[in-house]
Amino acid sequence: MRASDADRDRIADMLREALAEGRLDAHEHAERVEGVLAAKTVGELDVFVRDLPAAHAGRHTAPAPAAPRRPAAGSLPADPDENVVAVFSSAVRKGRWRASRRIHAYAVFGSVEIDLSEAVFEHQQVVIKAFSVFGSVEVRVPENVSLRGAGGGVLGSFEVDTLDADDADAPVVHVDGWAVLGSIEARPRRGKLVADLLDRVHRKVDKGVRKHG
Repeated sequence: MRASDADRDRIADMLREALAEGRLDAHEHAERVEGVLAAKTVGELDVFVRDLPAAHAGRHTAPAPAAPRRPAAGSLPADPDENVVAVFSSAVRKGRWRASRRIHAYAVFGSVEIDLSEAVFEHQQVVIKAFSVFGSVEVRVPENVSLRGAGGGVLGSFEVDTLDADDADAPVVHVDGWAVLGSIEARPRRGKLVADLLDRVHRKVDKGVRKHG
């Protein structure tokens, strides 16, 4: 059976929990998440969590791909994929904005700039699908997130500076794509730190529990 984005997100959530519990180290987690993003079928996805307790516990309950990633209290509604397109033009996404779970960037004889350095991360895993044909896609991220890349270039360049955040709960930005006679690059913007809205919500909820507890 072909895997959906919801299936990939569910497996990524299991891997994140395994990392937080110490069942996986950071290197194993990164390798498995990259495999999850590239998987085409549900069977391929199962391989990455076969040795984790969460996968076996899930066999006794109905799958719930639409379940929220974090506790419902203070959670934000799901958002659709975002498209940033430049055809013989330029397109920029920057400033204070809410980063979608999946962002599609298309540059055809044009330029796309996606600046996440001041964005609010509502999801821990953010995937940017980038395609450049005689154009350029430039991605900038805060310096304290994890950054991963998978792709290549055909008479073009694909350059992603790999980052490993010190905080296991920090957002992970995956840049996946191809550059044909063009360029795709992703780098940190020094001096910019992530502002995770959901982390602030959790702290507010925890504070309220202690106050009324």
